[in-house]
Amino acid sequence: MKNHIFLLFCLFHYSIFAQLQGVVIDEDSKMALPGVVVSSSENERSETNPYGTFIIDVKKLPVTLYFKKKGYQVDSLRIQQLGNASMLLKVISLDIKTVVVSSGKRNQNIEDIPISMEILKPALIANKGFTNLEQAVNQSPGVFTMDGQVSIRGGGGYAYGAGSRVMLLWNGIPMLSPDVGDVKWNAVPMEQASQIEILKGASSVLYGSGALNGIIALTEKEAKPEGHLTMKYQSGVYGDPKRSSMTWWDRNPTNHLLDVYYGKSKGRWGYTIGVNGLLDEGYREGNDEKRARINGSLYYFSKKYPKMKMGMSYQFQWQDKGIFILWKNDSMGYQALENTLSRQRAVRLNVDPYLKFIDKHDNLHHLRTRYYLVTTGNSDKVYDASLAEMYYADYSIQKKIRNTNLITGLTNMTNKITSYVFDNHVSQNLALYHQLETKLKKWDITAGLRLEFCQLDQAKPDSRWVISDKFTSPVYPIIRLGTHYAINKASHLRASFGQGIRFPSVAERYVSASVGGVRIFRNPDLRAETGWNSEIGWKQIIKLGKWMGMFDVAGFVNQYSNMTEFSFGIYKPDTMATLQTNDPNAINYLYNWVGFQAQNAEKARITGLEFSFNSTGKIGNVEVVSLLGYTYMNPISLNNDPIYRSSFSDTSSNMLKYRFNHLAKADIQVSFKKWSIGASMRYNSFMKNIDRAFELGVLGTELLVGMQHYRQQFNNGVFVFDARLSYEIKAGVKVNFIANNFLNAEYASRPGDLQAPRNFTLQLQYDL
Repeated sequence: MKNHIFLLFCLFHYSIFAQLQGVVIDEDSKMALPGVVVSSSENERSETNPYGTFIIDVKKLPVTLYFKKKGYQVDSLRIQQLGNASMLLKVISLDIKTVVVSSGKRNQNIEDIPISMEILKPALIANKGFTNLEQAVNQSPGVFTMDGQVSIRGGGGYAYGAGSRVMLLWNGIPMLSPDVGDVKWNAVPMEQASQIEILKGASSVLYGSGALNGIIALTEKEAKPEGHLTMKYQSGVYGDPKRSSMTWWDRNPTNHLLDVYYGKSKGRWGYTIGVNGLLDEGYREGNDEKRARINGSLYYFSKKYPKMKMGMSYQFQWQDKGIFILWKNDSMGYQALENTLSRQRAVRLNVDPYLKFIDKHDNLHHLRTRYYLVTTGNSDKVYDASLAEMYYADYSIQKKIRNTNLITGLTNMTNKITSYVFDNHVSQNLALYHQLETKLKKWDITAGLRLEFCQLDQAKPDSRWVISDKFTSPVYPIIRLGTHYAINKASHLRASFGQGIRFPSVAERYVSASVGGVRIFRNPDLRAETGWNSEIGWKQIIKLGKWMGMFDVAGFVNQYSNMTEFSFGIYKPDTMATLQTNDPNAINYLYNWVGFQAQNAEKARITGLEFSFNSTGKIGNVEVVSLLGYTYMNPISLNNDPIYRSSFSDTSSNMLKYRFNHLAKADIQVSFKKWSIGASMRYNSFMKNIDRAFELGVLGTELLVGMQHYRQQFNNGVFVFDARLSYEIKAGVKVNFIANNFLNAEYASRPGDLQAPRNFTLQLQYDL
């Protein structure tokens, strides 16, 4: 009897003190909405957390919930029984606002941040048939990629694959390889990203070394209660080059790609999973690629602590790839010079546990961790030349006091390298950072400080800061200042100043290799690069009915010291004495000690002006989406050493090597009913300066056969045009035909690296 009474009491207690949980989602973007006020007909009140979920007390069913958020239509939902409630909110009117994360490690509207940024949406990535992230970011205004290395507004040149002045972030964590310091573009699961954010300018305060020239940030999609499945399959074929001498095949090479993604949340749990596979025969002989990848995430909201989220992201990739370095000659550019083609198997693995919680004072605590493994193998095994591991942890606290946000964090990164090419090394990187963002009426003000410590093995710290002749600090300080002024809702002014630092990678210091006559020598004494970026900009929002655009103009100055360049020279002290002998082999001996070495040879300044225009929406019944941009750059060397200048291919010019003055990008897509047509254009002016040795050779031997002749022939810059046509078979299912480089332009991103001829892709997309 007592048990029955107790059971009735529990049921009664449950009926009057039950809790209802749910999630609120943007109807158009399907993104979770934080900060939605949820109230009930019983006068209970709650608010969605940063992940769009809420919990509200319910005394009696049925009950009505009301949802309210600025910029969205007020809506209600009648609840008949307990469970997981899901609510879609609709924007009141078309709004150009885009939410970004990378600028301040929190959600911000793009027009409110004090530094230039571009956004690449998932639709553009999917519709253009990209097979790796490098191809995608190369569509962004002000960005140029060459053979795996990326430059924003001329901030980077070509460094033989080692080091990067642009930081890649996946879920807010750096993803540069621990040994080479480069981006493994094909290992980034861009198909699982909510968007790509490209932040232009020094951003080392929040993200540290490697963000000297900017940031490319991707954040994975959040799982949705209704589930979200996307699939993409595409097959392509490379067309014949414009010059028949380039053709090496009997059958045109093909490529095939499969992407599958699924995400779902239920109650307190959520998960995502993605798979990716690529078979690419390559347009260059021996430069084929095979890869298989699985990635995803898992998260859980604590029942006891509903404002706590814990989870883990993961990724594993296997690849087998032909590495093409230099062409055979200027007439056979799709075939490799002898001894410059190699085969490499490798794996990439990262596991990223994390924890977020909001304490009783509404402070957001965030712990991010990562284990990142990168191997470099050969044709038989995935580990041969190098095994590199990164252990990363970042703990931050964000506190909001009225109109002020304060973020404080501590970062530790340990890299371990085991390699017969680079030797074995351990590096330690510690940092403490603070950033303050406050709003004063129409003003937004940002100020940040980072204290950076970095040491390789037991050597002197790379982060040494020389204060005076008698005192040197092992910790290097970096500052960031920025301001934004909202003239009105449509017009925004901004100005910023940011410092940056980049510590040299193990590869830049210790690589010693010879590839097809090009020799690279180690330099253990290489020092850190430093620099600063300053810009002033204006952003204007334009609205015509249901179509809106955002025009942006910015003037910028980037200045760098101790800039790392691979410099050509003689790197053996007794070489000249050997050359003066009568030994007929002396010239061969000398040749063995002539090549390139990473040196702090450059001091540089890059000034310029950039225009961009993004738009979305409908004009009548036609939807128009555009991404346009033009960048003028004046990248000049401030190093007046005549010996160094003699390494320039044009010794009369002080333009930095592997840069140009003009860069333009455009992509426009027009949709009507079930049909969409799109076109894109990329242009860069002539690259005036490269290493002189590539044109004139070494000691009578050409490093790149025909390079000088090729540059004299192709000296007017490059236009590349792409086009696409798609048809929606039914809701969520469409077929897409893509013609890249449809005018069949012949061009090289860097010496000896010709890009793909005209190629065609047929693609099927499924998105439900």
